[in-house]
Amino acid sequence: MDSSIDRRQLLKAATIAGLGTAASGTQPTLAANAVQRENADTGSRDWQLTRVRINQGEYRTSLVEGYCSHQSVEAGDKLKIFVSTDPARKFTLDIYRMGYYQGAGARLMQSHGPLAGTVQPTPEIGDKRLRECNWEPSVEITVPESWTSSVYLGKLTTVAAGDEPYWQSYVIFIVRDQRPADILFQCSDNTWQAYNRWPVNESLYTHPDGAHAPGVASGFDRPYGKYCQIFDHPLSIGSGEFLLWEYPLCYWLEQHGYDVTYCSNSDLVDPAFVERTKCLLSVGHDEYWDLAQYQTVEQAIDKGLNVLWLSGNSVYMVSEFSSNASGRERRRIERVASYGPLRQEELEAYGKILGPFETNEPDERRIIGARTVVPFNGGGDWVCTKPGHWIFAGTGMKSGEAIPGLVGWEFHGDPDLERSGLEVVAEGKVWAGGTRLGHWTSTIFPGPKDNFVFNASTIYWAQALATPPGHILPWSHWSRPHGPDERVQKITENLLRRAIDH
Repeated sequence: MDSSIDRRQLLKAATIAGLGTAASGTQPTLAANAVQRENADTGSRDWQLTRVRINQGEYRTSLVEGYCSHQSVEAGDKLKIFVSTDPARKFTLDIYRMGYYQGAGARLMQSHGPLAGTVQPTPEIGDKRLRECNWEPSVEITVPESWTSSVYLGKLTTVAAGDEPYWQSYVIFIVRDQRPADILFQCSDNTWQAYNRWPVNESLYTHPDGAHAPGVASGFDRPYGKYCQIFDHPLSIGSGEFLLWEYPLCYWLEQHGYDVTYCSNSDLVDPAFVERTKCLLSVGHDEYWDLAQYQTVEQAIDKGLNVLWLSGNSVYMVSEFSSNASGRERRRIERVASYGPLRQEELEAYGKILGPFETNEPDERRIIGARTVVPFNGGGDWVCTKPGHWIFAGTGMKSGEAIPGLVGWEFHGDPDLERSGLEVVAEGKVWAGGTRLGHWTSTIFPGPKDNFVFNASTIYWAQALATPPGHILPWSHWSRPHGPDERVQKITENLLRRAIDH
């Protein structure tokens, strides 16, 4: 396909042509990919939550909450959904595929119920401060062949009874596939779980001995509590951090008809799963990685995979996968080390509760080009330093031109300047906590097969691509992004075109 064809034109042409080929004796029409065909269906904005009540002093909504048996599934797999309602009340479950859908943002795929809700037990704190539920399943579904890969939200809604209104929350899972595709969108669900405080205050950061105390684990067998790290967003409860940091990119990619497939962090342990695609996207806050993920991506880059780190604080903590109490693989994570060399300032930042943490090879700069540095967080402007580079084609950006507020709340710095061909395309200052000066760098370097690795160096990159329904812009460390920006959209388009067509 001619890379100059605008993907919006492709989608329009394919839809007008009936998403097929022309009759014999005429020119064939442009074939639509799976994402384009899917988004030609009718969407609905009813996927959004309307009524949520958080338990006082906690991070849960015990009125209705749930979790799924797997982070990701594919066609033919069985998925169990575990739900608790306290008090016991009937509830409904509506499952939506997240995408574009003419601006609605999602499509209703299945509805279940009313179903009988029960009060399921809150687990005691176990070994390694783990809260792991062993609930009875409320719904079991077999993933249909017709479900296109994406992030799926299940909207839980209690049935109103008398004067008591309905209450809501989400469950979340990913439908993956095995087809060759242009783009692999990796959700950062290890990090969602690392910061999940359900039910009271249990996460990898809330041990009484300190935020980086050793011997603490987190598991996927529990609901996602209310997001609590940098701003208050109760209407995302149950969805991890997808709606906050990742959904705008999903919405934008599908709006423009890109051939994209989706996965969880845990799916990256399989090299073949990654290598069937042309470009891997790390999105948002992608901090926690098992070593098998790292090895998969390092090997894939050597074989020609393009990687776009549209994220910050990425691949910072070695978090080993382990099985849950029933033996299901990769249902727990535990922080065991930091990637790369820890500098003295980082050791000091950890404080006295460092425990057995050791510097650990490999260095994440080998797959990113830069790494997380101290200060860890802050806000700043994304400043162009190499306007002649091909990533800036068509943006009109000049040296020193800034995109306000795009860097935050965590980022990458300390670029690997010894790497052959690495270029710093943007860099600048951040103000951590509004007062402490830090420095970030956005980089790009070539791979061995005419491929490349780009590092945007900000969790906020997707905030400048789209503002879909239900999305709110973050505010952190006295700084905020400004929403969609044509320059960021064009840079991302340039990167994806080169990645797909190289």
